[in-house]
Amino acid sequence: MTQELVALMNEAGTGHLPERMGIEFVEATAERVVARMPVRGNTQPYGLLHGGASVVLAETIGSTAAAMHAGTGRIAVGIEISATHHRSATTGYVTGVATQLHGGRTIASYEIVITDDEGRRVCTSRLTCMLRDQ
Repeated sequence: MTQELVALMNEAGTGHLPERMGIEFVEATAERVVARMPVRGNTQPYGLLHGGASVVLAETIGSTAAAMHAGTGRIAVGIEISATHHRSATTGYVTGVATQLHGGRTIASYEIVITDDEGRRVCTSRLTCMLRDQ
């Protein structure tokens, strides 16, 4: 993926939830999308990364991968997401990697692994998207 495409993906989030969360795309193909998000500003009252913030990151990158898989003139709509929170993060960034588990004509599923700056797993998520004509 070219740097120009990464820049376009980051711009597409302007004014939407990914921008508010500070999500930055690093790389993207239909099989794998990588993005990072700051912990600061996305915490719950105890100063820990909010579990919902992890889910937002997971759905953002998984849906992006599914949309790329769906192709031109088609859209990806999330129909199911699950998340297991393994440990907390309090500083720095978390990085999410969405890896395609299944890429069909009507359904695409991704495993999303979110890690902290030390590479420790913070959250594991699974997202299924329905693919349909626009």
